[in-house]
Amino acid sequence: MVNIKDIARQVGMSPSTISRVVNGKKHVNSEKREQILKLIEESGYVPNRAARSMVLKRSFTIGIIIPDTFNIFQRQLFSIIERYLESFGYHTLFFFVKFEDQSEEICLNRLKAEKPDGVIMIHEIKTPPFYEYIKKTGLPAVTSTFHYPGINAIHVNEEQASRDAVNHLISLGHRRILMISGDGFTFGRQRAEGFFQALTEADISWDKNRVVFVRHYTPEFGMYGMRELLLWKGKDSFTALFAATDELAIGAIRVLTDEGLRVPDDVSVVGFDDIDIANYMNPRLTTICQPLDEIGAKTALTLHQQITGSYTGETEQILPYKLVIRESTQALKSSNSKT
Repeated sequence: MVNIKDIARQVGMSPSTISRVVNGKKHVNSEKREQILKLIEESGYVPNRAARSMVLKRSFTIGIIIPDTFNIFQRQLFSIIERYLESFGYHTLFFFVKFEDQSEEICLNRLKAEKPDGVIMIHEIKTPPFYEYIKKTGLPAVTSTFHYPGINAIHVNEEQASRDAVNHLISLGHRRILMISGDGFTFGRQRAEGFFQALTEADISWDKNRVVFVRHYTPEFGMYGMRELLLWKGKDSFTALFAATDELAIGAIRVLTDEGLRVPDDVSVVGFDDIDIANYMNPRLTTICQPLDEIGAKTALTLHQQITGSYTGETEQILPYKLVIRESTQALKSSNSKT
């Protein structure tokens, strides 16, 4: 089993330097810190949690707030966060939350009882008492992929990313563009707002019936949302679709195909997140790529540094995203150009 002396020997530094990095202490330059953290991850080194707990008076447990039916994007993000937390010697406690206030209250009571060293939220809690408890107690916390005032956050600019996605469709000649989103969480509303902003800036008239809001961001609800739009608008009323998540896009494409519409020949489709399967679909999905590994790494490191008192960064870290153009979008054909 790899120990701290092995790590020190491989990087040519003292065990005390390695210990300072593992425990989030200052006085190690950023280049050395990155080198040590990389080697720790590659070697599989895990500090002795029991010994550290006795010395540092900490439990070395981190609470992870996730929905009881979390989606593919959240599963990918969680696995990355957990890997980085393990490199710092933490283990995780799962706090599963349903989409109801009572479940959030139960989660808060359990958090008070378990007393983890910190908490990471990859699921947005809606009730204020949860955040009030975090602020009142000073419990180290990070919201990952969304922002709540006064709590450290790691996320992308949802509205701007959505505008870029819709502007891509507009640049291809599409003007009759619909959207499937969700209204239960901040990111869904922000992505819908970006959709409307892009249409306004392109001088495309719109009403709220261009968007259907669904309860969950899964393929099943993408299918439901697409059926609703077809019922409201009809097959010939649109040439492009923007979905607030890749999973919604996947469900929507299934319905479009069942209805005899071809992607992208009849309807161009853009998603959001760039989950693994997006690159293996037929056609491969054009989407907004969130920097999952960077989000996960910064989430874990920010919380670790909060816990150890060494965090000096911004409360809100907004990371870059990119539009990944694949085969699910193409230029509008002249036969479909009627407004």
